[in-house]
Amino acid sequence: MTSSDAPAAAGAPSPSAAPGGRPAPGPAQPAASPAAAVAPPVAAAPADPRARRSFAPIAATVAHLAVLGAIGLPILTAIGVLVALGVGTLLLVVGLGLLALALLALFAVAWFERERVAGLYGVPVPPAQLRRSPRTDWLRVPHTLLRIVADGQHWRAVLSFFLASLLGSITVSLLGLAGLGGPLAFAALGAADSVAVPYFGYVVPVEWAPLVGSLALVGGIGGTLGAAYAHRGITTALLVPDERERLEREARESRVQREGAVRAADLDRTRIERDLHDGVQPRLVSIAMQLGMARDKIDSDPAAARALIDEAHASSKSAVTELRQLARGIHVAVLDDRGLDAAVSALAARSTVPVEVDARIDRRCSREAETAAYFAIAESITNAQKHARASRIRVAIRTRTAPDGRTVLWARVEDDGIGGAVRQVGGGIDGLAHRIAGAGGTLALTSPAGGPTAIEVELPCAS
Repeated sequence: MTSSDAPAAAGAPSPSAAPGGRPAPGPAQPAASPAAAVAPPVAAAPADPRARRSFAPIAATVAHLAVLGAIGLPILTAIGVLVALGVGTLLLVVGLGLLALALLALFAVAWFERERVAGLYGVPVPPAQLRRSPRTDWLRVPHTLLRIVADGQHWRAVLSFFLASLLGSITVSLLGLAGLGGPLAFAALGAADSVAVPYFGYVVPVEWAPLVGSLALVGGIGGTLGAAYAHRGITTALLVPDERERLEREARESRVQREGAVRAADLDRTRIERDLHDGVQPRLVSIAMQLGMARDKIDSDPAAARALIDEAHASSKSAVTELRQLARGIHVAVLDDRGLDAAVSALAARSTVPVEVDARIDRRCSREAETAAYFAIAESITNAQKHARASRIRVAIRTRTAPDGRTVLWARVEDDGIGGAVRQVGGGIDGLAHRIAGAGGTLALTSPAGGPTAIEVELPCAS
């Protein structure tokens, strides 16, 4: 709508209109469109709500920096003192304890820094993970501590905490500078001839006070904002993995999972071949021989032939039972039909050692995860029966929420046997570890001499 159309649209006569409302003769004017004649006044565009919220992250960052400036460096200094005392008393047992405490404190700092940055900026920071040692002897705890030391993600988080603490100290000073600049900027409104700067002992002439106060106020606020933006850039660069690092990590995990699946399939094939060769095949050969002997004697000695047929019949039943057990080791029908809880309960019912099952599963997981967990539990129960001389076995199964938000299937099998179980290449526990790795999970074995033995598995619930 043009400006000349506005009066007509408002209902007022145009200055060039003739009496009666007809337009006066003159150059032809373009007629206004009906839509333009009835269009409502254009309202002013509302302010972008993001502009109103943009100050909140900056204020939160400044608050974080102020708190870290007060407590961050003292915390790191206390950890450094623990390390120094531990190194100084390394020959004593107390030195090892102090070093272990310092490492655990560093892990706590790394965990806190990751959670803080993820919550402050809403960025995908990988959660801190305590990489436990797979060893089962007395070196398990030292090896776990060494794995903490060797994990570069923890050190990046500690470095981020240290730099944030330094920026926090600077931020506290800048906030103090801005706080001093405010009164100086308005000192000219008073009647004094000079103004004393608090905490410094300087006296500023009143005519210079507004300039000095304005510079201090601008410098303090500008420096604080700069520290806040620098903190965001530094922490996200240290803790948020870039696309290349993420792809490399996924490729490594996929390679480990693929190798575990191939190794588990190879071990399963070897086990099936061994069971067929050592169990079912000799029994079938024996049945064939008994039937052949019965055929030769059926005319001359019917009683002996009948006895051989009875033996072959009994052997065939045993062969069917072995084949059924072998098929159960390949595919568990009850697992598909009724779930992991029912399948493990059936295992417990067939066990020669009392098995207590505590299953709290609030959802069905993928078939791959449930199958891997089932065979891990079954193998653990079998090992406890054969080797551990256990009198009681306890199985716990849970669905949990991982730190990254995924739902995981967790299971633990513990017996009160003699312990001393180790993972050997090609052994049963090694096959279990590869099967679990093939499903994208992890297996941890704890079996000190004298017991108890515990096997924990954790698998992603989704396929």
